[in-house]
Amino acid sequence: MVPEMTDLNPRKAPVQRRSAATVEALHTAAIQVLVREGLARCTTTRVAERAGASVGSLYQYYPNRDALLSAVLEEHLTRVADAVAGACIAARGCPIGEMAGTLVRALLSAKLADREESRALYSVAGERGGPMLVRAAHDRMIADVACLLKTAPDRRVRQPEVVASVLLNALFGPITSVLKDQTPARLEAHLEAELIRVASSYLRAAPTG
Repeated sequence: MVPEMTDLNPRKAPVQRRSAATVEALHTAAIQVLVREGLARCTTTRVAERAGASVGSLYQYYPNRDALLSAVLEEHLTRVADAVAGACIAARGCPIGEMAGTLVRALLSAKLADREESRALYSVAGERGGPMLVRAAHDRMIADVACLLKTAPDRRVRQPEVVASVLLNALFGPITSVLKDQTPARLEAHLEAELIRVASSYLRAAPTG
């Protein structure tokens, strides 16, 4: 049976500028509490206090903590997917090697710009509703990269959706290792160049037709 997810939906969306500022403050506070105290201690009370708001104000927008964290995760994933989409637009019609470089730089910038936020949200990604949000963002990125590959002038990639999926998984693996502090600093310094090498080599070796 699929678990009930309706209680993860926001109560309402902010309309006025003041309301939007309150929601933004709550999102920022949620990340800060996650970073400093972890998921288990990330409560609505602590988030509201950190945001300088009342718990009642928080509940005007979110029915519970998980709904708030789901919104924060979705916002983060949207920024990453938007970065990939922007890279795909910028690299349309470029040679396959240039496509690889543009994608790698966009992903690294989006995921490593705020490492603490990215690290903190890994714990949320495995919670209620998290896997569905991650899957939706990943599917969006696959579709965008597949469309990009179709415009390559120097290589007609067969099954671009499959190639895009494998490519993204290959890139996210090392980035995740960096965020989990599993990559030595001396190796991280070469991460961009090596990921571009991996992406370029894979795309040039991908089946055509």
